[in-house]
Amino acid sequence: MRRHAWLLIGMLLLGLWAWAQRDTHAPAVDAPAHPAAGAHDPLPPGATSTRAQPTSSAHAGYPDWLPVEALDTLALIERGGPYPHRQDGAGFQNRERRLPSQPRGYYREFTVRTPGSRDRGARRIVSGGGMSDGSRPVEFFYTADHYRTFRRFVPAEPRR
Repeated sequence: MRRHAWLLIGMLLLGLWAWAQRDTHAPAVDAPAHPAAGAHDPLPPGATSTRAQPTSSAHAGYPDWLPVEALDTLALIERGGPYPHRQDGAGFQNRERRLPSQPRGYYREFTVRTPGSRDRGARRIVSGGGMSDGSRPVEFFYTADHYRTFRRFVPAEPRR
């Protein structure tokens, strides 16, 4: 009888683990996984429709469709932190394979503040390349819907 109880508990734990690993963020059927650089596709869901105004010269050169809060996050990335959330700068695993395939450790994620949200919200910037070796990222991706869709953009030139 004890053996059956342990087997039942093990199966229950395995089921809970599998349920937790399921992909709850399936991409929209008509949304591209990663638009080409410079593409002028519509704003991602949840993004503001007003043009973001750079808050300083450090933000010049980034796409105007990025929300102001994303520009603030990019300035933190350029400075190397400190970041407001412990998850910021951590590796992004690309489990859903919505970004181009790259070696482990290539992508890093950063929180973009969402006004009115009590938690981290759904907005993120994922950087690609650089950082672990001290160099600048070579590409960025913005998501306003917690990794369902991304818009790619290249980093602005560093300030002189």
